[in-house]
Amino acid sequence: MPTLTTQQSDPIAEALGIEFSLSAEGFPVARTRELVFAMITTPAGSFLASAWRPIGPLPALRQQDFYRHDGHLADEAAFVARVIETAEHQRDLHDLGRVQARISCSTPWGMSQSATIYGPGIVCHATAGHGGFHLSSDRNLAVPSALRNDTGWYEEDVEWAVVAHAFPDLFTGYERRTADETIRHRWPEFWETVHGRLLVAGESRAKDRQVFDGIHANSWIVSSAIFSDHHAGMTEVVARRGPKREIGGGERRYLIDSDEYAGRGPFGFVIDEARHQLCDGPSSFVGWSRSTA
Repeated sequence: MPTLTTQQSDPIAEALGIEFSLSAEGFPVARTRELVFAMITTPAGSFLASAWRPIGPLPALRQQDFYRHDGHLADEAAFVARVIETAEHQRDLHDLGRVQARISCSTPWGMSQSATIYGPGIVCHATAGHGGFHLSSDRNLAVPSALRNDTGWYEEDVEWAVVAHAFPDLFTGYERRTADETIRHRWPEFWETVHGRLLVAGESRAKDRQVFDGIHANSWIVSSAIFSDHHAGMTEVVARRGPKREIGGGERRYLIDSDEYAGRGPFGFVIDEARHQLCDGPSSFVGWSRSTA
């Protein structure tokens, strides 16, 4: 695995214009174009920190010079990999030559305040609160029908990945990888068709959710929870029937050991009716009505 020591003279790092060093306080730092990165280690673990154009050479930098938290790092090799990935992304962006513009138009998220032209008929708009891509009608026809939005608008949080998949030559390698990951989690059936294999448990949030919903179609699932004021070490919860947890299906209160509830899964805590205790006494929820139980 690459480390700071091996990358200081690595030809790939040199070709990308990356400079590696140790800071004044002894932690790894790196510069790529206008960005400087650091691997900061705390008792809770290590994370990637960054700053834009900090003053001074790398060996003079201190932790106080970095103001962004860019995610956790497993080790020094992960730090080096993230720096190289960023440098490759910056290089690809430069080579793509996207054009910044002002285009006065209305979008599903408000009036466009700025725009980036990725290519003919492919424009990404930014608004005061959100943004996304607009594809011309002919460009939109190039989007796979399983992912196509007939309006030609694709919001920036998730749907942008559809545009990146349809027009990979207009995106960086990092963006293409991120788009593929986004599609895997959001549109697993489409991803499986493209890649020619089935996703297994843990590889797609959407597919895992489908499995969860199928198994627990008639289960009582927690919809809200609060530490109990009446039972030490217990969490009082309100549960509703089924994954959608609709109010019309009725509500029940239960007492759950707080340590057990803390280990709940990503799609909610499922009540074990044979084991978990129904709660009929005083409630810590404001306004709880016993008539709904």
